[in-house]
Formats: sequence, structure tokens, C-alpha cells
Amino acid sequence: MHKFIFLTFLFSTLLMFSQQTVEDDFEGNGTITWEQDPTQIISFDVAFSNQNIGGINTSSTVLKYHDDGKQYANIRFNTSANFDLSTNNTFSLKIYIPSSGITGGQPNQISLKLQDGTLGQPWITQSEIIKPVALNTWQEVTFDFENDTYINLDGNSPDPITRTDFNRIVLQVNGENNYDQVVAYIDDFLYDGTINTPVNPGNPVYDNLVWSDEFDGNGAINSTKWFHQTQLPAGGGWYNGEVQHYTNRTDNSSVSNGALKIVAKKESFTNQGYTKQYTSARLNSKFAFTYGRVEIRAKLPSGVGTWPAIWMLGKNINEAGAYWQTEGFGTTNWPYCGEIDIMEHWGSNQNFVQSAMHTPSSFGGTINHDGQTISTVSTEFHTYALEWSPEKMVFSVDDVEHYTYNPTTKDSNTWPFDVDQYILLNIAIQPSIGASFVQSSMEIDYVRVYQESTAAVADENWFEEVLLYPNPVKDNLTIKVPAHLLGAKATIYSLLGQELNLFVQKESTMNVNLSHYKKGVYILRFENNNKLATYKIFKM
Repeated sequence: MHKFIFLTFLFSTLLMFSQQTVEDDFEGNGTITWEQDPTQIISFDVAFSNQNIGGINTSSTVLKYHDDGKQYANIRFNTSANFDLSTNNTFSLKIYIPSSGITGGQPNQISLKLQDGTLGQPWITQSEIIKPVALNTWQEVTFDFENDTYINLDGNSPDPITRTDFNRIVLQVNGENNYDQVVAYIDDFLYDGTINTPVNPGNPVYDNLVWSDEFDGNGAINSTKWFHQTQLPAGGGWYNGEVQHYTNRTDNSSVSNGALKIVAKKESFTNQGYTKQYTSARLNSKFAFTYGRVEIRAKLPSGVGTWPAIWMLGKNINEAGAYWQTEGFGTTNWPYCGEIDIMEHWGSNQNFVQSAMHTPSSFGGTINHDGQTISTVSTEFHTYALEWSPEKMVFSVDDVEHYTYNPTTKDSNTWPFDVDQYILLNIAIQPSIGASFVQSSMEIDYVRVYQESTAAVADENWFEEVLLYPNPVKDNLTIKVPAHLLGAKATIYSLLGQELNLFVQKESTMNVNLSHYKKGVYILRFENNNKLATYKIFKM
């Protein structure tokens, strides 16, 4: 019998969780970080002096919500783990709307929307409850997703109490799709349950090689691993004023002597109705992933005006001609998809390499970046690396770290990096290219992606020969166990600790349907005779 051999390590802390409340009294005792939709900037103050003390609310401070006429104005927050609404499904708050603070004829109401904040368009799967509100008085409003009338934006979505994908709360006063103004005061937000948050999950160890290209052989690049992105953006020019055509010719990208060569050349080339004087190549990986270590051993081109890059973009980017767009994943515009620049180099600053982050909170005039000086970037190979965990990004060259990105608040504005990204390799040509430039190459010895080892076994001998296949899995996962594990309790968890499926291993070989799971990493835990073992499941 074929036997899977797993790299093993202790993993007990990952499945240890604490119960966290979701509440805010706006007196400094909350667990919530409020934010606004970055596309609908409104003003709010979480420590505003209560001007309407009385009735059911004698608090000294409240949240002031001020929509000065934005079409879809709202405030929101994300949670560190998903809600389980099967047992606790009620949210409550106090609200005061002064009649002097509203314009127009909108119905006086407040809506609470549940969303999956990891989606590029989180509203498309939202569930919402709308409640009427009286003016000029404090009142308590509850949103009960088991008993109240709710609205699923997608009519095919299941009942909210059966779902496990909600991790964002959105509050909206007096409706959307209008330009009327609203001032409201909110206090004592409370969820009647708790969420599971990991306790001391530890630093992940990315030691399992899951994808690579060693660039062996000669000739064209491996088309099962790489895609030539050649389609010009609208208007016929690449971004940032770049002046090159990207081609799929071996003249601009090929493999020889154990390395990939991306060649930028000075030559007149006509394509898609545009003639340009420089050519190069831009490669998209046909592999995308979330979290891990990326290593690229490369030697860079030289010449003022050359701009080589080793970088990553969200698989969900809406960019005509990009590989994952052609595969139907393009739902999110840049920079909301996130961009990770592992290595950028400019020929005008020959000895300096930089790493940078582009997010809705930092793009254009980039503020999240740093680099280091290396005198041999164009004459010797160096290893450029990214360590990407749920907590931070760490960039290095030859294991010398030069930049860490670890924002205090991780939300869609600062951290769109909890979904799949893919790798890009290219040399761009800037308008400042020197008149004497003829051609120069970026040589890449290898590209390697490591993730955590698939198995994490507390008693590896007791759980010998547990087989999970295929893994990564798209739809159906097969679980095969030895005889002494028949009757074991099996549980599938999200990485945030939420229980998603519970079953008993009644047969030696069982199939579990995961087609409805989102792409990502899940944990399978076996329990039997007071012994535990956990395995990673990678969902494609």
C-alpha cells in the first residue's frame, strides 16, 4: 500500500481558543475597532460627549455618526473570527436621532448588515435586518437573525443562522442610495454570544515546499506554471508611463543553463495596433496561495530606466489580460486586491533594492516600504524572500531582513492579504531609459513557495497511515484510516477556530464534500481514546 509520509511537528496551540465578546460601551471598555467604508468617507467619533443624557441612556460618551450626504455611507467593524449564529444570533444597540440632524424624506431607520469582509465585494452575500427608529429619544434596537425578517441580497443565500462566513458588521442609518444628511448617536453595541479567537497560535513554520520552478531545460518557459501577460491596458500604454511591449516570444523570456532569462530589448515592435521601441516580458504564475514563504534567487538587469520587479497581486484583481482574470476570478480593482512588492530595482539607483506594500491605505505615493543596499545586484545571484503570515510580512535579501509590514489594525483598508495572491516577474522600461541601452536581462535561478507542513500529529505512531487525498482538494476529500481509528471523532475547523463540520469516521475510507468551502486552509482534528491529532487541508 502506498504510504504518505508527513513532516510532523507539535501543533496543539492552534486548536486552543478563547471566547471573546463583541461589544462596545464607548466608555473605553469595548472589543471593537470601528472604521468607515474607505469609498464613502463619513465622520464618526467613538468618544463623543453625550448631549442627550436621559431615559434609557445615562452614559457620558457615545458614538457620533455623521453622514454628510454620501450615497452609501456606513460605519463597520471586522471580527477576528467568524460568528456562529446557530446558537447566538442577536445584536443590540441604543440609538438617538435628533430631528434637527436629518435632511430629506428618507424613512427613519437603522440597518445591520452581516458580511464576509474577506470578499472583494462583501455586500454580494450579505444578510440584513432593517428596524424603524423614532426621533429625539433614546431607544434600544435588537436585530435577531433567527426570528426577525431579514433580507439576503442574494436570494440564493441560505438562512443566516446556518452560515459560518460572517465576520463584518455594517451599520447604516436612514438607508442607502441617497444623498441626504444624517446625524445619529449610538451606544452600548452588544452581540449576545462570543467568538472563538486563537490563543498563542505561535509563529508558523513554512518548511513544506508546495510549488516551485527550478528552470531546468532549455527553450520556452513551462506553460503549465507561467502565463505571458501581453494585453495592453486601455489606452495602449502600461502603467506608470512605461514604454515597453510585453511579448510571449522566446526573444524576451526563455530558459537556458538552469535559469529563466527575462530580456528587455531595444527594438521597434508593433502589436495590438501600437508600435513601441522596447520589448520585455511579464509572467503571471498559474499558482496562487495564502500565507507562506516565497524565495526567488535572481540576478538583476542594469541600465538607467530599467525597472525589474518580483511581486504579487491578489488573484481577484480585475485587470484585463491577467491570467486569473481570464480564469474568471477578476472581481476587485487595484489597490483593493492588495499588492506585495518583494523586490523592486531601478537602474537609476543601481545598488538599492526595495520592498513595498500597496493597499487602500497606502498606494500611489507609497509610504509602506524599505530596502537595503547591495553592491552586486546585477553581477551576482541573491535570494529575495517574503515571509507572509496572518500577522505580518517580513522581507529579506540573503536572510538579511530590511522591512516588516505589521499594521496595528488589520482590516480591508490595511490588510487585503488574507486571500490568494499570485507571483509576477517582469522588467518594465521607464521613459528615462538611456539612449545607449540595447538590452539587459533578469536571470532567475529558481522560484519556490513554502507553506506549513500538511500534518501536525500529537501521537504520530498512533495515527500512522492516515491518508488525505487529494490535498490540495477542490471538491471531495477522501480520508483513509487504519482499523484502530474506526469510530474516531473528526472535526473540521477554520483557521480561526470555528467548528465547521463534525462527523464520526465509521468506515476505513470516507469522502467529505468540501465544494461549499471557500479557498484556504482548514484543520482536520481526530479524537479517539483521549488522543488527538490534527492535519491541514488545503482547499483550492
